[in-house]
Amino acid sequence: MNGIDFNHTIDRTQSSSMKWEKYRGKDVLPMWVADSDFRVADEIIDALKARADHGIFGYTLIPDQLIALIIERMSTMYNWQVKKEDIVFIPGLVCGLNLVARAYAKDGKKVGIPKPIYPPFVSSVSNAGAEACFLPFTNQDGRWMIDWSELEANAAEIHLLMLCNPQNPGGTVFRREELNRIAELAEQHDWIVCSDEIHCDLLLDDLPHVPFASVSEAAAQRSCILMAPSKTWNIAGLGCSFAVIQNPALRMQFRRQAQGIVPEVNLMAIEAAVAAYEHGEAWLAEQMKYLRDNRDYIEQQVADIDGLSMLHTEATFLAWIDASALGLENPAAYFEEFGVGMSPGRDFGWDQFIRLNFGCQRALLEEALERIKRAIAHLPK
Repeated sequence: MNGIDFNHTIDRTQSSSMKWEKYRGKDVLPMWVADSDFRVADEIIDALKARADHGIFGYTLIPDQLIALIIERMSTMYNWQVKKEDIVFIPGLVCGLNLVARAYAKDGKKVGIPKPIYPPFVSSVSNAGAEACFLPFTNQDGRWMIDWSELEANAAEIHLLMLCNPQNPGGTVFRREELNRIAELAEQHDWIVCSDEIHCDLLLDDLPHVPFASVSEAAAQRSCILMAPSKTWNIAGLGCSFAVIQNPALRMQFRRQAQGIVPEVNLMAIEAAVAAYEHGEAWLAEQMKYLRDNRDYIEQQVADIDGLSMLHTEATFLAWIDASALGLENPAAYFEEFGVGMSPGRDFGWDQFIRLNFGCQRALLEEALERIKRAIAHLPK
């Protein structure tokens, strides 16, 4: 891998970027949707160039090489033994959430969803014609964590529980003992558990990621784990994700929902995924150093800004900022007027919060924080 300068800015304004197109022609810094502004690893680019040079782009199977890389990664990183037949490839995690809701939501039962949560969790349940049971997160010793009393109080009403680990937003990394507690409730109340673990490689603290299905055989037999290289190596636009479903009956239900509707993963996405998993660790290590520094910077800055606060972010490149002390009806809209485009907290279920993407060059992050300070200074005293 050639040295990557994560401070180097690449102009994305002419690249049909969803993130940057939103504010085309406006002096607004895009700090919203969760992709980063970092150039991907050279090995990924080289793999895509080599495939392009081949010159033929026909229907493509998932190569054994990619399957082997995933199996080895699960074993080495998590001591989790996954078989080839357990893996179902899909073109995106949002697609996976919708397949899960359609496959496993049960008439007369609700779908448990933590709150705040990434919006497609909620839409996937409504798309499936199911009813959501929202399970609030609370501040527990400086971490956002599920309210256990609420979870237990609603346990009998739930058939499907949809987790996000690490949590988006909030950046919480679930500990093994917390996942064991959920697994025990799942066994007691006959839940199926879907765990979206797309941010599992973006751990900012010295913490292990624990896939839900790895905590016990019982957990493995009642779960669907969703993963992807997309957030980790900034290749979300290519579209390669996968589900690990170790229970054959649950896997069949999942596949049945996708049949004839969900397209296969495209060949360029496959090439990028293979290169990422085989050669991307050095680039990832450098990215994580950069993201940790950005995380530390934004936490320090927010702590010094009257009216804003945030809990420590353990993972992801997303800061979940509490703006309730400002007394604004829509904090994200207000800050957008001053040139910072963040995700509104109301999209995640908490109106007075904002989500800021710090997967960007430090200079952009510094400018965004200066604009936020100016915006707050303009509020009436």
